[in-house]
Amino acid sequence: MVIPMSTTFYDNNGNAVAYTEDGEHIFLFNGKASAFISQNSIHSYSGKHLGWFEDGWIRDHSGLCVFFTENTMGSGPVKPVRSVKPVKSVKQVRPVKGVKHISQVRPVKSMGWSNQSGEQFFQ
Repeated sequence: MVIPMSTTFYDNNGNAVAYTEDGEHIFLFNGKASAFISQNSIHSYSGKHLGWFEDGWIRDHSGLCVFFTENTMGSGPVKPVRSVKPVKSVKQVRPVKGVKHISQVRPVKSMGWSNQSGEQFFQ
């Protein structure tokens, strides 16, 4: 699935937590550059592999869903009603991308939500 240029990522409560405007760099609504997408893998700017983006879902290393988008398709948990998006703060300068860590073996997709909160996922 190609990531639409402007995409909002919602958590298991329907809260808008993060967004991308270019299909690559992910920002929190407070303006912090949090991660980037490379070949459907999500990496922190230090290079740590965080999870995968597929069919509009961001999944953690256990295959559990952390975020969904407006264009989510395929199997996953029941999506909550989306909340109103907060106002975007001024974006901080993106850090230099670190060397990408090798991703783990992709787990089986789960129908459940991850226990990680939205901001915990990006740490």
